[in-house]
Formats: sequence, structure tokens, C-alpha cells
Amino acid sequence: MSSAPEDTTSSAADTPFKEFDPEALRERYRAERQKRLRSDGNEQYVQVDGQFSHYVDDPYLDQTIEREPLTDDVDVLVVGGGFGGLQAGARLRDAGVDDIRIIEKGGDFGGTWYWNRYPGAQCDIESYIYLPLLEELGYVPTEKYARAKEILEYSQAIGRHYNLYEGALFQTEVTGMQWDAESSRWIISTNRNDQIRARFVAMANGPLNRPKLPGIPGIHDYKGHTFHTSRWDYEYTGGGPEGDLDRLADKRVAVIGTGATAIQCVPFLGQTAEQLFVFQRTPSSVDVRGNSPTDPEWAANLNPGWHKHRMENFNGLVSGVPQTEDLVHDGWTDLIGKMVNRFKEATSAGDVDVPHIMEMANFDKMNEIRDRVDALVEDPAVAEQLKPYYQMFCKRPTFNDEYLPTFNRKNVQLVDTDGKGVERITEGGLVVQGVEYEVDCIIFATGFEVGTSYARRAGYEILGRDGVALGDKWAEGMSSLHGMQSRGFPNCFLMHMNQAAFTANFPHLLEELTTHIAHVIGHTLKKGSKTVEVSQVAEEAWVETIIEKGVGAMGALGSNDCTPGYYNNEGQPNPTASRAAPYGGGSIEFFKLLADWRAEGSFAGLEFED
Repeated sequence: MSSAPEDTTSSAADTPFKEFDPEALRERYRAERQKRLRSDGNEQYVQVDGQFSHYVDDPYLDQTIEREPLTDDVDVLVVGGGFGGLQAGARLRDAGVDDIRIIEKGGDFGGTWYWNRYPGAQCDIESYIYLPLLEELGYVPTEKYARAKEILEYSQAIGRHYNLYEGALFQTEVTGMQWDAESSRWIISTNRNDQIRARFVAMANGPLNRPKLPGIPGIHDYKGHTFHTSRWDYEYTGGGPEGDLDRLADKRVAVIGTGATAIQCVPFLGQTAEQLFVFQRTPSSVDVRGNSPTDPEWAANLNPGWHKHRMENFNGLVSGVPQTEDLVHDGWTDLIGKMVNRFKEATSAGDVDVPHIMEMANFDKMNEIRDRVDALVEDPAVAEQLKPYYQMFCKRPTFNDEYLPTFNRKNVQLVDTDGKGVERITEGGLVVQGVEYEVDCIIFATGFEVGTSYARRAGYEILGRDGVALGDKWAEGMSSLHGMQSRGFPNCFLMHMNQAAFTANFPHLLEELTTHIAHVIGHTLKKGSKTVEVSQVAEEAWVETIIEKGVGAMGALGSNDCTPGYYNNEGQPNPTASRAAPYGGGSIEFFKLLADWRAEGSFAGLEFED
């Protein structure tokens, strides 16, 4: 098999280590974290309901689907039509399940890629491993990092390939879900007055699906135009996902947020806005993108099994497990290269302090990131404000070749808030350190809710046996088997990282979860059982396993040493976090654990009612 197209990411093996003072960097990291700590944690954000509910309206609909309410009965109902729902549908089809219904609030399949159509939107994990089911559909993405339009179209192709449009309910939101013990069915209520009965339900709501707004004083008072990046307003900006936002030529625009979304859309705003203000609380780490078109010869020579092999190669590298080769070779995998080089250098000198080696490698990588800022940003003062001072993986790394140079434009101003955020919003603008910046439009690039209750993020409560709400059961901490099933909620399956596994490439996790869920559902249907449910003993044992193992892989997740962000509950200790952590043995070990469980064949820890 020939190799993939080369990118421009530097090789760790060819990069000499920069001299630095580790203790000075540790102290800088601590100081930067300290200035960003807030007592309100996740409560600093405003829910998108009430007067803010328009922030979740669908701007992409050509027409509203009119239909009568449904009261039918289905075998499996899947909530969510993004990658999780599509992968669940695909694996359920493979398991012989015909009667599947997917409920999706958007107007089509796509999930994240249905909603996020902002200028410059692309995947930041290589598309050859990020897009699911590539071999099943016989498809190879057109670029190393595919753009949103291609990913949305591919999502729809999955729906057609697996006949998932049949029975799908779009423009429909679940409002309630309750277990009916008498009929052994879930009763699903929707905003379209449906009352659907389902033998099994699978939650594919996604980890980042509910937009959030910053609770900045005065946010209610602003008189100008506003929107959230996940509902981009092209009527106001003009142009499209490829850019050319021509209606901003006479507009003063503010972007609040400098995370993964802002990194991609800010260059396009900078090209066209009369004046662009980028309000920053914490800078992102911005590494080389190095995008390139797919080499047709490479694609034509891919061997069967290439997709899974490539996913596992990447997952091994970002999990800290050296591989014989780096197939993806990007900013994500570059860190492990530095770790290996550091390890070789240390062991040759008789030093085998692995935590120290990993910290030094992390410093190497982040020094490289900070040096890149100096190389691309002309004003030294602006460059210094754009440098991230925290460990890699404390925040989601980003990759872009246009973001940093955008701050060399005369019409673009970085407004660094020194970690405090915007002080207040007025009728005409935003205030930072006593200075008001008057703007015509505020774009909220403030991400999605993480760390809030499952019901709040899903938009509905799940009521299990005896009317017990899942949120109430988990009030003192999550409990499940493998993160997918919880006692008292028979025939109900969840898809998320909590008590499952952390992977940088989330669709890889979804592939493993949906394969497992389809296996259990398929077996239950063939067996003719009414219900499948976790035993109390198995659930308690799994919770203990999660607590004992700790956060494990890529240990920045949940770390109290990290600068605040959605990875660590905005820097606030969560007394129940240890119970909701990903499996501490890492994703590779977790995936093997699931595969061994299925191969053993006894369905250990599950109870079937015939």
C-alpha cells in the first residue's frame, strides 16, 4: 500500500529540543490557570431557552415538514441523526434489525455537520479516520481534512446506503421518554405530539449538541445583531461556507471565543469585515494544518481493512502507545514522537522517570506551538497574547494555517481579556478593562454545554422503572455497565465517553459503542426476550473499576492542574467526576475489553427477562 499524501507538519525526529527552564514554565502555567479560575464554573453560561431560544432555531430549512402525530410501535428508536445515530443504524442493520426509527431535530442527517456550517468549517482529525464506515460505502474523502459540506453530504450518503431515511423523523425533538413496565416498551413523546412506543431506545444525542452563551452582564441589553456560530446567519454576513462574507464590508464585528470554531471562521471574517474584534479569554494552541488533496493513486491502492487499521494506528499514538509507523503524521501524533525521542535520550542516560519524560515532551511540543506564534504574528505584543501556557490536551488542540496571520491585518484587533473574559455588554458593544468596543454584530463562538446534567443537554428526562428519572439516579454520581446501560432503565443504551473511553477521534469510539449496542440488541431480539438490563452487582463493580482506574489516558482530562475549560468542568472540582470519568486504562484497553466480553458469549452482567 502506498503512503498517504504528505502534509507539512514538522517531524519530531528532525526537531532539536529547545533549551528551557522547566520550573519557570510550571510556574507560568500555574499563574495562567489561577487568573482564569471562577467560582461559578459552568454556571457562568446562559441556557439557550426563553428569550434566547432563537439561538437554536434552524436557519437551514427550505420548508417545514408537515405530518400527523405518530402512535406506532418500533423495535429500535435512535435519538440523534449525527454520526452516532448513523453508526448505530448501520450496525443494527448489520445485526439484522429492520425496524429502526431515527428522530433528529435537524432537517436531515449530519448532526454536528448539519448545524455547523460556519465559514471554514472542517474536521480537525484526519478525514480518512474521522469519517465512519468509509470501506462500507467505498468512499475516500477528497482532502486530508474534509470540509463541512462534504461531511454533511457523506452523512446523507450513509443514511441512503443503510436505508435509514425510511422511518426517520426530521425536524422533530424528543420531549420525554418513559418506561412502561406493563408492555415492556419505552413511550417517546415529541414536540410534534408523537407518542411512539419502542422496544429499545439508543441515545445518540452527541457530547456537543446544545449551544451555550456566556452569562456576561448586559447580554440582554445589546441592540445589535447576534448569532451563535452553530447557526451561522448568512443572510446577515453574505457569502457561504467558502467565505466571501460581502455583507460585512461596512460592519464592525465582534467574535467572543477563541476555541476550535473561532480558529476556523476568524480568517474569513478578517478578510471582509470593516473591523473585526476577537475577544480572547484563553488562547488556543494552533498547530500546522497542512491540508492537502487526496492522492488518487494512494486511494486506489488501499487494501481491505485499511480504515480500521489507520484508526487504530492513530488511537495508539495519541494514547501514548508507540506504533511501528505513524500513518496519520499530524499535530496530534507529533507529541508521541517527541515523547519517544525524549524517552530514548533519557534511558540512554539511565533516566526512566516516565512522568518526567512525558512532561518534558509536552513542554517541547508547546514550546514549538509558541514559537510558531512568533513566526507568524508580526506584532510581538499581540504574539505574546496569543501564546498558550498550559499542557497540550488541557484544551482541545487546534490546527490552522490562516488564523494567526489574520492578526497581521490592519482591520483585525485581538482584545485579550487577561483571562477574565468580557466585563459586560452594553446596548452598542462590549466592555473590557473599562474600554467599550462598539460593534454592529456579536458572533458567539462559545461552544456547547459540557458538564451539565444529561437531561439538560438532551432536552428531556428519561424515566425508567417506577418513574425514576435518570438524572435523579445519577445525582450522586453516574452508575452503569461500560457506560452504555444503567440498572432501572431496561432496553436503554447511551453513547458517550463517561464510564466508557476517551478518544481524540470520537467517531472511533462511536464505532466501538454502536457495534457493542447492536450486538446486545440483536441478541435480545433473536432470543425473544422482553428486556435486557444490567445487574446490580455488575453495575456496582463497573463503578468501582472506573474509580480505581482514574482518568488514565491523556490524563489532562479532568485535571485540576489544567487551565479551566470544558475538559475539566471549568476548573471546578466535581465531587461526582471520578464516577463519570472515562475508563482509566485507556481506549485501547477498553475496546479490547468490549471485544473480549462479546467473544466470551455469556453476556456477563446482563439480565434477560423472557
